[in-house]
Amino acid sequence: MTGTLVNAGMIAAGSCVGLILKKGLRPHLEQAIHQATGLAVIMIGLNGALTNMLSSDPATGSVSSSGELMLVFSMILGAIVGESLGIEEHLNRLGDLVEDKLHLSGFAQSFVNGALIYCVGAMAIVGAINDGLLGDPSTLITKGVLDGVTSIVLAASMGPGVLFSAIPVILYQGGLTLFAGLLEPVLQGELLRQICAAGFVLVGCIGVNFMSDKFHIKVANFLPALLVPALWAGVKALLALAGMPL
Repeated sequence: MTGTLVNAGMIAAGSCVGLILKKGLRPHLEQAIHQATGLAVIMIGLNGALTNMLSSDPATGSVSSSGELMLVFSMILGAIVGESLGIEEHLNRLGDLVEDKLHLSGFAQSFVNGALIYCVGAMAIVGAINDGLLGDPSTLITKGVLDGVTSIVLAASMGPGVLFSAIPVILYQGGLTLFAGLLEPVLQGELLRQICAAGFVLVGCIGVNFMSDKFHIKVANFLPALLVPALWAGVKALLALAGMPL
């Protein structure tokens, strides 16, 4: 758990710095930072998705892609399930409750966006598993440095919810660390790439939401998309055991 605790601590520290800076920002500067953050987050999402879908052959130098159909089905099925369950609406109601209790405006959006950005990606999964199996927190500490810098910008542009997004990081990465022995044989290779590709698409959607208040993607409603590759892998494994491999 060392790496996860360091990661969460850096998010909290960076968020505090960002909130201090936010107090001295003029409205036009705050808007400019908000848009700049959106552009950066879009590029992070695009880069992450492409990294997990493209591969190169060192011998020939050719580049190939894979996982396009899985990504499409993941996003569509995830949207159907998420909209049916009203995930974003439930999270917003929870955020509104916290806002009323603590008098923190914009809490829900900044909390959800921060949690998604910090929890999506191979570094969170691989780093947490390495911390649990090998006692090596180096990947999560490196991620913590990156997240800490990101949290300064996010908190300065979005508000205090970013600080509290350290909590789901502890729960998510901590859970992966505790159950690393069970998850390590499964969360690797093609499945890991498919989950991360879908996750980084969601990160890109967050960046789009940063850019304009008039156009909003309900990103939280797409969260079930992250489960689709794992469910499909489970179905294929069961069919293989039954002597009907796909």
